[in-house]
Amino acid sequence: MLKIENLSVSLAGSPVLRALSMEVHAGTTTAVVGRNGAGKTTLLRSIMGLVTPSSGAIHLDDENLMLAPAHERTRVGIGYAPEDRVIFPTLSVEENLRLPCEVLGLSEPEMQERLSHVLDVVPQLKPMLVRSGAALSGGQGKMVALGRALMVGKNLVLLDEPFQGLAPALALQYAEALARLRQSRPDLAVIITESNAALLTDIPNQILTIERGSFVEALTH
Repeated sequence: MLKIENLSVSLAGSPVLRALSMEVHAGTTTAVVGRNGAGKTTLLRSIMGLVTPSSGAIHLDDENLMLAPAHERTRVGIGYAPEDRVIFPTLSVEENLRLPCEVLGLSEPEMQERLSHVLDVVPQLKPMLVRSGAALSGGQGKMVALGRALMVGKNLVLLDEPFQGLAPALALQYAEALARLRQSRPDLAVIITESNAALLTDIPNQILTIERGSFVEALTH
């Protein structure tokens, strides 16, 4: 489904990703684990088109993502929840969830269908819908970012450090939401980055360990 070949990225003249290759198949959850600065966020931003690789290839099925501008990545069914959440403070939670679908020009029935599904997967969002984005805690913002990614991520969802800074209760709720997601959308591919592999428990099907921009270990179960 997603195939990355020999991807190299430099930022401010320093190499961050070094000839990195990976494959992520439909219906699987892949964890990319490594220390801060190892290249995890840059990998996801490369898939989303937010940084420009110096070499390599990224394909989603038959789509050459290297030829698609960043705003087209969402159109091919990729959802992205960045580490810093990026919740719009002047919009309500529901408006934050709907925003990417509105940008894509989806119809109201389609947006409502997607919102209903997201609320089934992340029921904690239901009482938050009318709340301002500015009124959310950091953990609540992570849940909203997950929901927003699911609104447009029909094929692939990228979650950057989703468990970082979450209180134990919220971390459990987040993990339960991911379990419901796997049950309700068995063909969806998910990539999760994390600094601490212990926080992922039994979520991923494969774990790739990244160091200095290259994968050094792969575990599959």
